[in-house]
Amino acid sequence: MKKIFAIATLFACTILSAQKNAFDFKVQDSDGRCVALSQYEGKVLLVVNTATKCGFTPQYKELQALYDDCKDKGFEILDFPCNQFGGQAPGSMQEIREFCTEKYSTTFPQFNKIDVNGENADEFWVWLYTVKPFEGFGKGVSASMMDKMMKRRDPDYASNPDIKWNFTKFLINRKGEIVARFEPVADMKEVRKAVEEQL
Repeated sequence: MKKIFAIATLFACTILSAQKNAFDFKVQDSDGRCVALSQYEGKVLLVVNTATKCGFTPQYKELQALYDDCKDKGFEILDFPCNQFGGQAPGSMQEIREFCTEKYSTTFPQFNKIDVNGENADEFWVWLYTVKPFEGFGKGVSASMMDKMMKRRDPDYASNPDIKWNFTKFLINRKGEIVARFEPVADMKEVRKAVEEQL
């Protein structure tokens, strides 16, 4: 039944994806209030699912550096905490905010904690990974380690388009179109280069 539900959801989202762009969606801010992403229309966005107790959490430092360098050029990072991967984003939103601001001095927008996969997945995130599905972790030691870890959990994991782990990133251009997806192991220099090309 779950498999049928997932297929039906993806089919519906695939139809909608042809009609939507990122600025058509509404999400919840860190206080749980509904906000429209249309407020970012005309800007380049980097959308990230984050966690405070993950091996990739230090990426917050590089993300903030990228934000500092590019925010005045029409760039925003949208941070969505998610506790679905190893329970690595525990705590309340207040605790998550305090961690991010005190340890990494983050200033980019942070939204409410969400599910990115499964029956309760946020509609925006389902759209993101439906339009830009998983295509592999790439090459290198970290990529190989992630592949082995995911295969232990699900031998067929690579055939699903969904989010695989914390700090998956989607780059969205000024028109609201997804132009790139970066898995957590992607070099942040590669992410920065792609952002700068859109700016």
